[in-house]
Amino acid sequence: MKKMAIRLFLSVWIIIISNVGKVLAQCAMCKASVETNVNVDGIGFAAKLNTGILYLFVMPYLLVLIIGYFWYKKSKEHRRLLEETSSRKSRIARLGSQ
Repeated sequence: MKKMAIRLFLSVWIIIISNVGKVLAQCAMCKASVETNVNVDGIGFAAKLNTGILYLFVMPYLLVLIIGYFWYKKSKEHRRLLEETSSRKSRIARLGSQ
């Protein structure tokens, strides 16, 4: 299971890295804004706008990833505690039956 998750993660990163040009693309409104402001502010405005778009794009996914990690960690700890409790109950039951 762990190897499959690692393979999936690596394949997603390979796909993202291979399509960097497409990831840096802009919507039509942003492109129009950049084209009108390139003459005024130069190329720096376009780069800043592109960085802002990527920031807004990545943040929700990053938050979901962080929440999912902590949820997984907490469920794993909860499962371990349930197993310990059930093993203690079975030992107590065996001692009581003797």
